Amino acid sequence: MTAPKTALILVDVINSFFLEGQPNFYPAALDVLGPLHDLLAAARAGGHVVVHAVEQHYPEFDDYEFKKLPRHHMEGAIDAAFFGEFHPEGPREIVTRKRRFSAFFATDLALFLHEQRMERVIIAGVKTNVCIRASAQDAFAHGFDVVVPREATNSNRPHLAEASLEDIDRYIGRVVPLADALEMLA
Repeated sequence: MTAPKTALILVDVINSFFLEGQPNFYPAALDVLGPLHDLLAAARAGGHVVVHAVEQHYPEFDDYEFKKLPRHHMEGAIDAAFFGEFHPEGPREIVTRKRRFSAFFATDLALFLHEQRMERVIIAGVKTNVCIRASAQDAFAHGFDVVVPREATNSNRPHLAEASLEDIDRYIGRVVPLADALEMLA
């Protein structure tokens, strides 16, 4: 039996969360950089599809999300830029720009992944209780096997992150140790 075709989805690995002084920075976010690096390196080495799902809004235009949150992640702004080495590299990597929490909502990500015959998605990044959970739920709704490596996501609200991981593991997919996710990408 062959392994399911797997894509890695990196969610919001952008300056806003990882660069001190940016609007959504929280110190614990830095704890996921090592695991994210390992996942990205394994996906690249294994020739897997890598999706860089980044929240970006249109400058000068209103956005429904701004009714709840201050203006943020404007296309071209420093907070919306890829953090460090976490930018697309090579032909097996794409960027999905999202304007809501989920990488799937109102984007063509599900269509793209189905066209590539992907069966499983490994979702990692920030924040577990917001964008990771929303992306995992929508990936499940689109018929993908969902895997979330525990060490490759967290939140500035740890109790909500834990509750979200419990929900993901119970109802949506699997929460696994980083080593298991790396093995899926080997």
